[in-house]
Amino acid sequence: MKSILITGGAGFIGSHTCLQLLQQDYFLYILDSYVNSSPKIAERLDKLLCQINQKLRDKFKFIEGDIRDESMIDGIFKCSINENRPIEGVIHFAGLKSVAESVSSPSLYWDVNVGGTIKLIRIMEKYSCRTIVFSSSATIYSENNRSPLSEDSEIKPYNPYGQTKANIENLLKDLYTSNDSCWRVINLRYFNPIGAHPSGLIGEEPRGKINNLFPYLNQVASGNIKELKIYGNDWPTIDGTGVRDYIHIMDLADAHCLALNYLIKEKKATLLSINIGTGRGTSVLQLLKTFESVNSCKIPFRFVDRRLGDIAISYASNDLASSILSWRPKRNLSNMCIDGWRWQKLNPYGYE
Repeated sequence: MKSILITGGAGFIGSHTCLQLLQQDYFLYILDSYVNSSPKIAERLDKLLCQINQKLRDKFKFIEGDIRDESMIDGIFKCSINENRPIEGVIHFAGLKSVAESVSSPSLYWDVNVGGTIKLIRIMEKYSCRTIVFSSSATIYSENNRSPLSEDSEIKPYNPYGQTKANIENLLKDLYTSNDSCWRVINLRYFNPIGAHPSGLIGEEPRGKINNLFPYLNQVASGNIKELKIYGNDWPTIDGTGVRDYIHIMDLADAHCLALNYLIKEKKATLLSINIGTGRGTSVLQLLKTFESVNSCKIPFRFVDRRLGDIAISYASNDLASSILSWRPKRNLSNMCIDGWRWQKLNPYGYE
């Protein structure tokens, strides 16, 4: 059984990925500060594993801590050795993720996202652990690119959040190209994860102001917010609303498992950047109408002015994910809407 460190493992993407990894031959050390997540994730994972296979319940350990705490990370690696299951790879989710907050507090984002990664890398090198799957983002691409976006599309992030992601990728590239490198790296650049685990036990719990469309949609459907604001109806798209690439969170979790498995099997230095998206665009109105149809509800909405920095169309080319990882999305937009709404109904106050 191989041991893996998952940073930010209690978050939306991290928790779903942990569940998938636990059903494979991995022991997980799960690190999270709970700034954007809940400590109750451990209970939910345990409950899910009881339903799947009770033997899996002893295959993970949660550690509360900040990615910037180098001595704490060192302690996790020491613990893994003392327990005779040394950490062999890392999936690195930990970091701040609000585009709006990154604009108002850029130094915080550079400190946590970039500074925290540097400290993680130092400890990984100390213990000769040089396998990492990095949680990157499609926000690193230039807004001037045309979709579908390939991994060769121009990288020119237009907000501090995207800049931190691009700079971490540059750091990992430098490690890969260093003279004595044995680093195995995959940067997963994903688009717009939505939905939830079909059980409704784990899902997305936004903290503070809701900035993403799907959680906003859930809140309007719940009656907690009066109406959905749609930013612009005059974009050059099929119906005038913005087009994005929405991907089911479980498909994204599967992609992380495949990326990790790929690196562990590799016997040589590796550096890959791979888009994870459905490969097709969905407009805001198309998402809204699908949500209404499959969940038998009505979503009040109104059009408002465009937001500064928004673009008309953004969706992925996922050819590389298919050819290298043998990954293709298995779940459609209806699945995303059904599973995401089930999570909201069963957890109206999140993990509280």
